[in-house]
Amino acid sequence: MPRADDIEEEMKDVKPVRYAYSVTAALLAGGAALSLAGYPAGAQVAQNDDMRMSNVVPRAGAPASFADLTEQLQPAVVNISTRQRIEVPTNNGNPFAGTPFEDLFNRRNGGQEREPQYREGQSLGSGFFISADGYVVTNNHVVSPSGRGTVEEITVTLPDGSEYEAELVGTDAQSDLAVLKVNRREDFPFVRFGDSSQARVGDWVVAIGNPFGLGGTVTSGIVSSVLRNTGAGAYDRYIQTDAAINRGNSGGPLFDMQGNVIGINNAIYSPSGGSVGIGFAIPAETAAPIVAKLREGVEIERGYLGIQIQPVTEDVAASLGLQRNRGEFVQSVQPGQPAEEAGLEPGDIVLSVNNRAVTPDQTLSYLVANIAPGTTIPLEIFREGERRRLNVTVGKRPSEEELRQSQMFDPDAEPEEDMGPADSEIIEDRLGLQVLEITPQIARQLGASADTDGLVIAAVNQNSDAARKGLQRGDIILSANYRPVTTVEDLEGTVREAQAENREAVLLRVQRRGRPAQYVAVRLSR
Repeated sequence: MPRADDIEEEMKDVKPVRYAYSVTAALLAGGAALSLAGYPAGAQVAQNDDMRMSNVVPRAGAPASFADLTEQLQPAVVNISTRQRIEVPTNNGNPFAGTPFEDLFNRRNGGQEREPQYREGQSLGSGFFISADGYVVTNNHVVSPSGRGTVEEITVTLPDGSEYEAELVGTDAQSDLAVLKVNRREDFPFVRFGDSSQARVGDWVVAIGNPFGLGGTVTSGIVSSVLRNTGAGAYDRYIQTDAAINRGNSGGPLFDMQGNVIGINNAIYSPSGGSVGIGFAIPAETAAPIVAKLREGVEIERGYLGIQIQPVTEDVAASLGLQRNRGEFVQSVQPGQPAEEAGLEPGDIVLSVNNRAVTPDQTLSYLVANIAPGTTIPLEIFREGERRRLNVTVGKRPSEEELRQSQMFDPDAEPEEDMGPADSEIIEDRLGLQVLEITPQIARQLGASADTDGLVIAAVNQNSDAARKGLQRGDIILSANYRPVTTVEDLEGTVREAQAENREAVLLRVQRRGRPAQYVAVRLSR
């Protein structure tokens, strides 16, 4: 049993600590918190500010409840909806479209074309305020039109049900990010980005959003992977989580247990269409700098080398005596681009970029994209059994449309259903073709000379006369009605002219690999 003088000695040690806590409490209660936090009286403070979060974050380990955390953060999370005007593909009322009786129906109707038909569409997603003056972050795909549509209105709905029309400030399709702006006199509740690089596998996370239109839905889980790469491009780096994420969660925040936004919910892997515990969020370390540029109206420039690459497989590494999970294999080099000018060759393996190792978690595309164009950097490569060092001046990444036009063309690949914004509606509707302007790279891939001018067929409607005449993906259209076609607009002009003159066909000169060019008359669909 402790002696009285021992207890008295212990109490001397405890009192100062208790006194320190009581003084802190008194300062906070007495208004000294303003000087500690550094905020003027009445200022809107972030919902996830440290001073606020210290009272609501769960204890370490498995939390007893997320209720306080949710109550604090939920006001800053919003629902986002769009109203769209979408063109509906029609066959001009012809029930025999694509059959031998198509022309008969057109003649009975005087060959008149019906006006395009439209329907109203909508999209639903989530977002969150990042400032008191009304800037909102979401995914680009949440506020982008569907198919042949235009977005006519974007509405932001707060948890209290109040709605505001939003202005689209900026979008970045490659990272799938967008910034909106809404206005009102009062400040908006907002949250801030955290440091996603500090996230660890097994950490608790909370997702708040609008799945299936159910606003304010909260789900929890853990970080399943901190850098999940699915092979989809430069910004294919995600936080994977088993927190339930469904359609409508896109653009919403993924919070850590300190209330920091460490990710923006973006996609799910799901054979069923619903959550199966595999969700992906854009890391804050990737999103925050892009969002800042979009908010300020600064053009986003990314680095570019002009090469086609693939990961180094285990077999390739074993055959060359290389370390596994290191480097990427150069399949092709585009002429006139930075990689060719620096001396990079097909078959090279790039081991590091600017002294940073190329790994599955730190891909070559990601490293190069985040280097400012015009910067000269070292590349460490492996060629013919030895390591070499090249200096390359990074170029500016072309737009997605320019990349699509210059990509290597595989005539044996399955054609894409949607060839993108450069497609011509009139060529697709009247000739049944989707075409691309040929480039030296595509020409070489098709076995043509690099200086070939024309349009390459990317897809053929199997119900069209072009298909019946044997036109195929990979054929090159050299001329139309004896006029050279070097641009999509050239072919469009010929088709429009034929329509205006009531001609029923267009004469195309077509080049196919291994064969001499030949003329093919293709009937126009009405």
